[in-house]
This record gives sequence, C-alpha cells and structure tokens, in this order.
Amino acid sequence: MQKNSRVSLSPVLKRYKFFFDLMKRTTDAYLFCTDMQTNTVMLSPNLVQDFALPGEVLQDFDQYWMPMIHPEERGPYLASMRALMKNRNVYEHFLEYRVKNRKGEYIWICCRGRIGLDREGNPTIFAGMMTRMAQRNQADEVTGLLNKYQFEHGVKMALAGYRVTEEGGAIILFGLDNFKIVNETHNRLVGDQVLRHVANAVSSILPPMLTLYKLDGDEFAVIYPKAGREQVENLFTSIQRSLSQPQTMDGHTYFCTVSAGTVFYPEGGKDYLVLHKHAEAAMDIAKREGKNRNCIFSKEQYNRWVRSISMRDNLRESVENGCRGFSLFFQPQVAASDHRLIGAEALLRWRSPKGRMVAPMEFIPILEETMLIIPLGRWIVEEALRVCRKWRRVVPKFRVSVNMSYEQVKDASFKEFVNECLERYEIPPEALILELTESKIIADWNFVNREFDHFRRKGIAIAMDDFGTGYSSLATLKNLSCDIVKIDREFVKKILENDFDRRLVKYTVEICHSIGIKTCIEGVEEEEEYELLRRECNADTIQGYLFGRPESIENFEEKFLGGKMED
Repeated sequence: MQKNSRVSLSPVLKRYKFFFDLMKRTTDAYLFCTDMQTNTVMLSPNLVQDFALPGEVLQDFDQYWMPMIHPEERGPYLASMRALMKNRNVYEHFLEYRVKNRKGEYIWICCRGRIGLDREGNPTIFAGMMTRMAQRNQADEVTGLLNKYQFEHGVKMALAGYRVTEEGGAIILFGLDNFKIVNETHNRLVGDQVLRHVANAVSSILPPMLTLYKLDGDEFAVIYPKAGREQVENLFTSIQRSLSQPQTMDGHTYFCTVSAGTVFYPEGGKDYLVLHKHAEAAMDIAKREGKNRNCIFSKEQYNRWVRSISMRDNLRESVENGCRGFSLFFQPQVAASDHRLIGAEALLRWRSPKGRMVAPMEFIPILEETMLIIPLGRWIVEEALRVCRKWRRVVPKFRVSVNMSYEQVKDASFKEFVNECLERYEIPPEALILELTESKIIADWNFVNREFDHFRRKGIAIAMDDFGTGYSSLATLKNLSCDIVKIDREFVKKILENDFDRRLVKYTVEICHSIGIKTCIEGVEEEEEYELLRRECNADTIQGYLFGRPESIENFEEKFLGGKMED
C-alpha cells in the first residue's frame, strides 16, 4: 500500500484543509474531500483508524476502498462513482452499502457526497461524509440477521450492479415447512430457538460473499450474484444438509425442512417488487408440490399459480354465498351378485363464476388447504342425505357414500352435525357411508379411529377410498378401523390381461372378507371384468362406467329410478 508520507496535498485540497480540520473536530462522521483533477483525497482520522487505511491523504482512494466493499455492493458503488465522473448533470452521490472494518466485520454505512464546481462550471472537488447506520434498524430482533428492509436494499443494489456489469444472478427465498406447528404445539420461545438455529446453520455454510437475510415469519432470503441454475441447486442442497439432523431444544425435538423459491434476474424481473413477488410465488408452489424442495420461477408455473390464487378467492366466495356453483353428481353402486342398484357415491362438482366446470383434482386440494372443506363438507352431507331420503322411496335400502377428508375428521362439531342431519331427514344411520379420502399421510391413527368409532357405533359405515393408490395401502388397512374397502381402478384395468393382477384383486378381497370387511370394486368398465370379479374374486359391490357414470340428480333419477320424483 502507498504510504501517507509519499502523497502531498494538492493546491485545491490545501485551500479547503482549514475547513476540513474544523469539521472533523465537530462530528463523529467519517469525512472525505477529493481533488477531482489529481484524484487525491483527504480523509478524517477516524475513517483511517476504523478501516485500517494507510494514511489521511491518499492517491486513488478507490484502490484501497473497493476491496473492502461487500461484493454484492461493488457494482452499484462503481456505477454511482462513474456517473459522477462522466455525467455533467449528476452532482450528488448517495448510497448505503457494507464495508469491511479493521476487525474484518462488514458494517453498513450511508455515504453522501457532492461535487463542487469552479467558476467555469468544471468539477473540482468531491466532498462529503459517511455515517454508520444504526444496526438496530437493520437487524432482525430474533436472529440478528439483516432484515427485510436490507434485503430490499440488497436486491436494488444487485440490480444496479447488473446494469453496470450486465451479469445477472438469483434471488432465493426459503421458508420452514410446517413451522406453524412448532409455535402451536410448543410456544414462540421454542419457535424463536428454531429460527436462530436455522439462521446459524445456514449462515455457516454460505459462501463468504453471500448474505443471509431474515424476512417476515419463518422466511429467509439470499441474493446470489452471477449464479446459474446449477449453483442455486448446489446451494439449496447444502442448506438441506445443514438442517438434516433433528434438533432438541428445551426437551422438544424438531426436524426442520425448507421449501424455496428461486427467481433469476433480470429474466424474472427488473425491479424489486416483481422479483420478490415471483420468488414468493415459486416458494408457494414448492410448498404445494410436497415441500422440502426448490422451485425455480417460470412464467408458465406463475400463470398457473395466479389461476390457483384466483380460484381460491372464487371458491371462498362460492362457499360464503351458500355454496353457490357447487353441485353433487351421483355414480351408481350395484350388488356384484346380480347388479342390483343398492346405492351411489356423491361426487362434488363446481362451476366457476365464468361458467367453466372445474376438475375436482384442481379445486379439492384448495378446499382442504384453505379449510373451506369444513363448511362445504356440511353442505355435501346435508344435500346427499336430502337426496337419499327421496330415493329410498324407490329403493328402500338405498345407501349414499360421502367423501370425508382428514380436516373434517378433526372438526369436533362434525359428528353432532351428521347426527342432526340424520334425525332431520328421518334417515337411519346405515343409509350413510363416510369414505376417508386422503392426499397425505395421517400421523395419528388412534385419533382417527376414535372419531370413526363414534360413527360406527351409531351404525354409520366407514369406507377406505382408493385402496392401492396414493397413501391408501395395506399399512392403511392395518391402521384404519373400517367396514368397506374400495379397490381402485388401477387394480382392475389389467385383470383380463395378466394373472398377477387378477390374483392381487382376489387375494385383497379374501383378506378383507377374512377380517369382516366388505369390498367395493371401482372403475369396472367392461362386462368381462364384471363377470371375473363376480365369479372368481367374490366382490361385494361394483362401481364403474359399466353400470353408470356420475350423473346429476335429475339424470340419475331418469336413468336409474324411473323418472322425475317429488321431493
């Protein structure tokens, strides 16, 4: 480094030295004054001391200063200084950025300077001050990490750097999976410990040039300049590994996984609000698609996500307006022995406000996620029982099957509601079958069985739906106390082609019968399938297109019950 003794004050700086010395004795701020013709700078002693600079007068200050600026902010700093030197219409420099002090710590400073002109209007000096920014305004109170305001500032700095270097990068947001359960199960003190653990674990594995930010709730963020897809995936894998071991805090064990959303700039946006919105959307998609993963933003996914958000609002409005737009279709169930009509499954349908019939696989997960399935589930039960009462006049032992999600099982008031509906419509409990449909693993089978035992004691049958797909398996059969197992179409569609599938269905039915459980075979579409299931597999009930597709109430009555009926 160049020694101070080798640099002399220029004539311009000598003219201002008296005022400079006076100022540096009256403020704690860091002061500087630069002769723009000779590129010589005067510095206040505290600036030299705190940042280990070689002297109070330096030639080419940036050769010492630039290496100390945080890598994320070098581009914006350079852009601001170039604008001052080359643009005659720019006279002021204002920038917040991080600089490494003599202890090796990055601190935030606010730098403000202004150009002074001579009588001919030419720039002669550049003078100003730097002030340390109060850390309490920059840091998250729980983790000590830089907060969401500094993240916003960091993204804006990264974008400013891109405009100079034309090198983009990535914005990565990640949130803890199921963190709400920690606060609800334990308390917020334990939750804060988890957040601090995550902050420390992730900070310890980040490359030195990257900063971890703490946003709202359980969300964190990283700005990764010059990163491509491979670097981002490697970083996310490292974050997963850093959190892979379960943690015990105050006697509570917590296993932490994270879901992340990544957006690349400038492809995914050229301003902070757009980039943040896109990263949030990608993270939300990662959580919806199973959690513990990183979703990289794409316009196609984002458009689907926007439609999903819009659908969520429409569904809520429909439910709040008396379940407007919803209807029940019914698919017949027949006795396997003689294909006699014995009941039907009630299947939910929804027509959006724009008049489009939306597939159940699109809207049902949203109903469960938003808990709208709770009030809507009551409407389904009441409507199904209302229809069942009418149809039992034609088929006295007619039974209606209604799907029930785990969220409804957890609703303590649902049992009493079902009892009230049965009494109101004067329907015996055996006319109702509740089918457990699950898109996730159930952790507490003891609780589920206790709830279902209440219904079974009343005479309401419990069915396990879609056996053989998703999470419905032999393990579920072992755990769930049920009366009926519905064997999915996947088991049936090849029974005419190979012996293995035929034996699989046969043995599944035999296992169920051996423990007192009846079976309903779904998805039967061909007469040969039916004959085989009836003759060799000894099935109890059949449901499938061979005997009828899902129909509206009016069409069901017309096709299966002899025409229009009075309520």
